[in-house]
Amino acid sequence: MSESWKETPHLTEDEGQELVRIARRTLEETLLHGRIYEPDLHRLPETLRQKGASFVTLTEGGMLRGCIGSVVAHQPLALDVRDNAIKAALADPRFPPMRAEELPYTHIEVSVLTPPRPLTYRTPEELLEKIIPGKHGLVLVHDGHRGLFLPQVWEKLPDKVTFLEQLSLKAGLPTHAWRDPRTRIFTFEVQDFHEKEPK
Repeated sequence: MSESWKETPHLTEDEGQELVRIARRTLEETLLHGRIYEPDLHRLPETLRQKGASFVTLTEGGMLRGCIGSVVAHQPLALDVRDNAIKAALADPRFPPMRAEELPYTHIEVSVLTPPRPLTYRTPEELLEKIIPGKHGLVLVHDGHRGLFLPQVWEKLPDKVTFLEQLSLKAGLPTHAWRDPRTRIFTFEVQDFHEKEPK
């Protein structure tokens, strides 16, 4: 277990699947009934009641349908997943709001983040050496701009330079922004939990 997990509860598979169920129930309540789902926190494991940061990723047929999350833990993890599920379905600016008829075809993934840690390096080459594909998620911050990639993005962008160039673009910056000495890079890790199959 990495050192960063000391600050974030390590979830069991059952606890992770409970978060996935919360996200699914949230989407059902929101899209089918137009109301906010209120999970019973008192019945949940303590780890899900502690403050936590999460991302909820929605896909349909293997294609991204929405992905929204939190970088900093500011509320109980169960509620963070609930809120991010709603935002991923309705407020991702890359996609139109999800419709109720999409629910049976929507796959849910919940990622629980460790606190981002600043990466110290002196040169772009040293940065490339310190990044671990598949393990590290990255946050790029520069002059008021910010971009984030979950570790899962390495599956589609396995080359480190390409990964950083696309992360720069996501932050609204030129592709070479990651090489700028004023740019700050933070790393984090995730525990990710997949829905077994769309309900």
